This record gives sequence, structure tokens and C-alpha cells, in this order.
Amino acid sequence: MTEFWVFDEVDAFVTGAVGEPGRRVFYLQALYEGRRHSVRCEKQQVAAISQYLRRALTHLPIPEGSPGGARAAFVEPEGEAFVLGSVGLEFDRTADRFVLVLREMQRPDVDADDDDDDDPFDDDDNDPFDNDNDDTDDDGSVMRVTVTRRQALAFCDLTDRVVAAGRPDCEWCSMPLDPDSHFCVRMN
Repeated sequence: MTEFWVFDEVDAFVTGAVGEPGRRVFYLQALYEGRRHSVRCEKQQVAAISQYLRRALTHLPIPEGSPGGARAAFVEPEGEAFVLGSVGLEFDRTADRFVLVLREMQRPDVDADDDDDDDPFDDDDNDPFDNDNDDTDDDGSVMRVTVTRRQALAFCDLTDRVVAAGRPDCEWCSMPLDPDSHFCVRMN
């Protein structure tokens, strides 16, 4: 079911992980009006969001004051809104806020009754030039989160700690060490 959430002024935007290093599941959480909304994501996605925010923050004045609610703690989610696919990030100069648009990962449609025809444009539903398709149920859910510069900075600091708490890297190949064993390509 497609849902659309808009959080214009979140109380906090945090990240966290559940599980043992090497088997962790990462989440983004928006705390809005006392409720937590969680989106499951990959470690690389969390790190990329943090890198973008940090790079953008270097071009803006340093936020004054304490982070306040920006440093809210991550709480293990009981459920998730969706699994993260794409992320849109921008800075709204008028509002002095970052806007993150989190979109649900799209799963490929698999039709069990599909014939073996190799022409992908034979079916009107697959025609990329057909703009008359009003089917919006396949768009996936979207969460729009607006954060202050202080909240963005607190998110980046927290993300650095969460990502660093993972598996240590092999001193020879720089790949993460697995909890059970490690095949090092440089030591082979």
C-alpha cells in the first residue's frame, strides 16, 4: 500500500542498527509529534546521506546553540514503514532546512501468467513512452523529512559512531572481517 508522510519539523532524525556486527540491520528514524517512524536501509545508504549532509554543512554557517532534540536516541523499531530505495536531498535556503525525500525500494513486477514473448513493448503496460498510465499504486511509499542544520549535524555525528561500531577492517586487504572467518585476498 502506497503511503506518503510529510514531517516538516521533526523532533529528531536519527540512525541506528540492530544486531551483531556483520549481521546488522540499519534504520533511519524520524521522531515526529511523539511517534517514531522507521525506514530500513543499508549501511552504505546511511553513510552516503551523512556524507552529503556533512559536505553541504561545510558551505553553511555553523549552527548555533545546542542540538536539543536533535540528539534523541535510536529505539529499536517494532515495525518499519518501508525499505529504502532512493533518496533525494536538498537544502531549502528560505526555511534554512535540509529536505530528505526517502522513497520505498521498488520490487520488480513478476507476472506468473507472462507469456514467453521477447518484445517488452508488446504490452501497453511496459511502453516507456505511454504517459496515459494512471496506475499510481506501484509508485511505493514516500517519507519527506525536514531537518534543521543542528539536527543534520547531530545525525552525521551519530552516523559516524554507528558505522564505526561495525566489523573492523582487515589490516591487509581493508575488507571487513567476518565474525566467523575471513578470506583475505592479499594473504592467499
